Amino acid sequence: MFANFLLAIGLVLIVEGLVYALAPSLVEDLLEALKNLSLEMRRTFGFLVLVLGVCFLLAARAMGVG
Repeated sequence: MFANFLLAIGLVLIVEGLVYALAPSLVEDLLEALKNLSLEMRRTFGFLVLVLGVCFLLAARAMGVG
């Protein structure tokens, strides 16, 4: 269980690091776009991303991973 947690955190850090290393200006543009959205839209976006992440985890479990 702890190994899976470390794996998940490691993968998130790799993806985040790649984005900042390869496209730092894109990150600035994305943050600016998010700042221009209403609070409700940001909450909705966050919830949808959360649901998508849970779906990915469930799909991985269904395929026998973890």
